[in-house]
Amino acid sequence: MILASDSPVGLLLSAATALAYAVPALGARAMGGESARRVLLIAWLLHGLLLGWNLLSDTPRFGFAQALSITVWLALTVYAVESQLYPQLRARWALAGFGTVAIVLAQVFPGTPLPHTSSVLLPLHWALGIAAYGMFAAAVAHGWLMTRAEHQMRAASQAGEGGVPLLTLERLMFRFVGAGFVLLTLTLIAGAFFGEQIYGSSDLGWRWDHKRTFTVLSWLTFAALLIGRWRLGWRGRRAVRVLYIGAALLLLGYVGSRFVLEVLLGRAA
Repeated sequence: MILASDSPVGLLLSAATALAYAVPALGARAMGGESARRVLLIAWLLHGLLLGWNLLSDTPRFGFAQALSITVWLALTVYAVESQLYPQLRARWALAGFGTVAIVLAQVFPGTPLPHTSSVLLPLHWALGIAAYGMFAAAVAHGWLMTRAEHQMRAASQAGEGGVPLLTLERLMFRFVGAGFVLLTLTLIAGAFFGEQIYGSSDLGWRWDHKRTFTVLSWLTFAALLIGRWRLGWRGRRAVRVLYIGAALLLLGYVGSRFVLEVLLGRAA
């Protein structure tokens, strides 16, 4: 849970984080790999401090921009760990660019106050959902790296994505899809069976609203991807295309619905 803050500390942290992300996003090639990695690490740390600061705010707020911000931070966390194992990975400028956009959006669109509830299931439900977003974001990043590496190989420009084998990128992509699918399944189960306890009597029963419809469609898409991988040997471009479709549906499910409610309709979710 993060929130845009009008406090001097919150604004200073947001500005510093956005600036730190913007430096490698705009000048990663000129800076060199090691310098860009260090600046991105600083941005990631500042982003984490910003999330922690906003979490302790007196008036917690949440919205589509905050969900995107947490998702980007989780994806960068995955990248930070993987870059220690595979230093050849080269997605710094793209991830830094997404980080800059996410921080700016979170300040421009502060979201809505969090609902008052005594249920301990609410933070668990949100944590599962946001973690699922983070895993699928990492999967999409690996799918993009895999596609770019394949194009480079076909053009004979490189032997692969910075030396990381295509099969390794593909294996990592499916691992993140599998982890995200488990988390998304738990999120759907929590929403279906414990909606009233989580959100109160106003959420009694299952409703086929836009958020749930798109989320279920994304779940079915990811299930088809995993089954296709297991039973039919899906890989390469076909697998990446299905992954992109599922990720787009998932993005429409929560972030898209909240964007419409908060920005276009100007009311709370």
